[in-house]
Amino acid sequence: MAGGQERILRTRIRSVESTKKITRAMELIAASRMSRAQARIAGARPYLHGMERVLLDVASDGTAPERLIGVPESPARVALVAIVSDRGLCGGYNAFVLRTAERLMATGESAGRSYTLTTAGKKAVGYFRFRDREIAHRFPMPDAPSYEHAREIAATVVAGFVSGELDLVQLVSTRFVSAGIQTVTTRQILPVPPLPADARAAVPPPRKDTQTVQRVDGLDGAPGASIDGDAGGSRGGYFEFEPPPEDLLALLVPRYAEAALYAALLEASASEQIARQRAMSAATENAEELIKNLRRIMNRARQDTITSEIMEIVGGAEALRQSSGRETAKPLDYEAEELSV
Repeated sequence: MAGGQERILRTRIRSVESTKKITRAMELIAASRMSRAQARIAGARPYLHGMERVLLDVASDGTAPERLIGVPESPARVALVAIVSDRGLCGGYNAFVLRTAERLMATGESAGRSYTLTTAGKKAVGYFRFRDREIAHRFPMPDAPSYEHAREIAATVVAGFVSGELDLVQLVSTRFVSAGIQTVTTRQILPVPPLPADARAAVPPPRKDTQTVQRVDGLDGAPGASIDGDAGGSRGGYFEFEPPPEDLLALLVPRYAEAALYAALLEASASEQIARQRAMSAATENAEELIKNLRRIMNRARQDTITSEIMEIVGGAEALRQSSGRETAKPLDYEAEELSV
């Protein structure tokens, strides 16, 4: 192997080693951010569950407007929110979400629906722009989403839903189940989806012997209060709400949309960090394997070079020995030859 080729291999090995250091550092950073993202998810879930319980109580008497709670039968105008990341190097995380959103819109458009697209994450902009999809609203996707960020995204779809311009608001994002399981799901944000059967069964039928008055903070200008007629403080009984359920739902549904989007942003952030950690771990392992193969190739080529050089030295020595042997041979006696002739 020529010296130039050996220098090329050494340069490539150093380059791969530098890349390995970067991927290893990114893996450790993603692992640290993942733990913090999981803590934020655990902190945000009680608020969302509390909103769901209040909506369950309000809708339990059957007076809730059908447009605010339930599943629309034939929605014609749909707002779709897709949550991805601002950066790559996270495996197929972005591709899975964007393909799911694209298939959902294609299926809905074939059924006669029109879609208004809202994205969170810069990776969605280039994807849909390449496919000639118009994005109505675009937002960044920070590493640590805040509630204000979720409120800004919710404002773009809640206003249209409340005014009647939209019939359905859907969300395509990654649901965080555990550190080993993350799934791409399509969720309904508005109208508020019906609660599961077990949650509905948890609400007891109306009774006249006990009465509970629930007042929501900040809705009537007075601090929240709860007066329970039961001595044990149980949730069973007949509920009266202030303000009335219709007005309460009109105020709580937008708050529920903000809380649901905030929870989705936190889950997407945690899923992104897990996907990046896995991708960078695989990249680090591939870099180690590539360095090993390059060193093996370089050592093998060096051995071949050394062997060929030894063969050349041995051949040269043999040629010198043979040439020196011919020079020391007995010279011809030209006078004797002439006399014989």
